[in-house]
Formats: sequence, structure tokens, C-alpha cells
Amino acid sequence: MVWAAVAILVIVGGILAAILLRRRAAPDVVRLLPDSDAVFYVNLEPIRLLTDLGKKPPKERDPQYEDFVHQTGFEFERDLDKAAFAIHYGASTKDKPGETRYSEIFQGQFDSGRVSQYLRKLAASVENYHDVEIYIIPLEGRTVRVALLGVDLAAASNTDGADVIHGMIDRYKQAALPFAGPKLVSDHYGRVPLGSLIWTIALPPARGSQNHDEFLVPGGWSGLLPANSVVIASARPLNDIHLKAQVVTANDSEAGSFADRVNTYLAIVKSLNISMDAGGPDPDVKAAFDSLEIHQDKNEAVLTAKVPYAFFKKLMSDPPVELGPEMQKPPEPSAPAAKPKFKKK
Repeated sequence: MVWAAVAILVIVGGILAAILLRRRAAPDVVRLLPDSDAVFYVNLEPIRLLTDLGKKPPKERDPQYEDFVHQTGFEFERDLDKAAFAIHYGASTKDKPGETRYSEIFQGQFDSGRVSQYLRKLAASVENYHDVEIYIIPLEGRTVRVALLGVDLAAASNTDGADVIHGMIDRYKQAALPFAGPKLVSDHYGRVPLGSLIWTIALPPARGSQNHDEFLVPGGWSGLLPANSVVIASARPLNDIHLKAQVVTANDSEAGSFADRVNTYLAIVKSLNISMDAGGPDPDVKAAFDSLEIHQDKNEAVLTAKVPYAFFKKLMSDPPVELGPEMQKPPEPSAPAAKPKFKKK
């Protein structure tokens, strides 16, 4: 009887520990990703509740994306629920910067039969790995591998070789087992605020060696990031949309120096009149920029801002970039330059 009671306590304790660990673990779509130099996650389900995203047809679509929607019935804006991206920095050479590669996990509502049929048309070949079909698609000099993992889950990668997509399939098959996901996430996910709908954990690329610096910090700020630092940035809805970026540096001195440099940039930004159109400064945009501030917390520099829901809704309801595949549009013909007019003195 005693041993039976001990066994029951051990089993119950293990179950409770697994539940508690899972509550603070990264989302499943993230934990399926491979090790990488940066990870990006977005949860679109709550965003749709807060905005008009996916509730009305886009004003225009690229013909290739329109064909994708027609054949699969899947619209990124309407049907994609969660997405996680692993960003792999390429090694640079003397002749050219390294090429960035990506691995993705998508979760959403799609017809697996129609999507499978569409992928089969594009694929040069189809590989079977552990009873999962991998569609091998040549695209712009690279090879994209896509696998439908389940009724609502898909994986893709354009890295060299099949090891990465195989690893994502293996982790999906072992989903019942506890695993923390990419090392970058397991090391730093505890710093991501609870309830964040969008977040990223990233290592800064080597300066001058990559062509994607602005993925981390837009506006030319990536050069400010200290070497060997880690960036944890997030957005979560509270009374406003709270933005937070933590730059974890090697020591307190680096964090203080970085905070001072960013404060100088913020002073310049706040002195500008930020407008969304020719009608003058937008009050929501101004409120967001006015709320920007940075402070030092030991070896971390913490940048925060509050974005009014009205501004967030403007951005997401009519996003400047499609959530679907990026398509190249032909350049529009430029209008002839107007001749300058001179006033007579």
C-alpha cells in the first residue's frame, strides 16, 4: 500500500510539474523550430478581435497570390492563426554578404487536400519522411521544402539540405514529450512578457556582414546594438498596446552606453512632426512616439512605448505589407518632374 501511494504521488507530481512547465513554455509552433540566430512569433487570433484584419477583402492582390487563394481557399489575412519564424544568418565571404535563410511553422485553418494538390503542382519532387510528404519546390535559385504536419499545421524551410525540415517533423512526432525548443528561446523566453501577441528574440548580425540589419531595429538603429548582445522585443495588449525591447548586454557599462546613445536618437525623433498624411501630425502617432523612453537595468537597456489602439488598428486593418507571399510588382512609371517656378524680383 505504501509503495502504491508513493507511486501515485510521483505520477501526480510529474503531471503537475509538466502542466506548470508547459504554462510558461514557449508556444508549440515556436518549440518546433530549429536552432537559429533569431526567432519571430505572431499570434493573429487576438489581433483580429482588436482590428479589422481579415474581415474585408484587400483592396488589391498580386495575381500570383490571388491564384494561390483561388486554388487553396487559404487567405493569410483571414485564416492564419499563429506563425513562428527561425532566421538563419548566412556566413559572409569577401565577395558578398551572407544569405539569410528562414524556417517557418504556420498554424491556421486550411483545406489540407487543396493545399497538398497546389504544392504538388509546384514541386519538382516529393519526399516521404516518417510518413510525412515533403514538397521540394525550386524558387529563385533556392530550394523550399514544405510539409503539412497536421490538419492545421505546416512547416517550411529554404535552408540548404533537408536536415532542418526533418528535425521539425521529428519534433512534431514527439510533441507529447517535453522539449524547450530552440536554444535561443529556452535561454531567453522567460523575459518575454506574459500575454505578448508578437515577440522576437534575436542576436544582432555581424555589422556590415548581412543584408537584414533592419529586421531587428528599423531606421538604421541596428548599428547601435552592442556586439554579443541579445534583443528581446514584444508587443502585448493592456490599456494600450505596450511595446518593450530589452537589450541584454555583456555588462552594466555596455547597457549604460547603449541607453545613452538611444536617448540621443529619441530626442531627435521626438523633435520631428510625425505624420501619416498631409493633414498634419497624427495625434495617435505622436502619442506613441512621445511615450518612447529607455532606461538601464543593470546589464539591460529597456526601451518601452505605448501605442494607442486607434493607431494599432490603422496599421493592422490596412497593412502596408501583405501577410501572404511577397511578390514582385512591376515598377510604376514615374511622373515627369515638374519644372521649377521662379518668382520675379
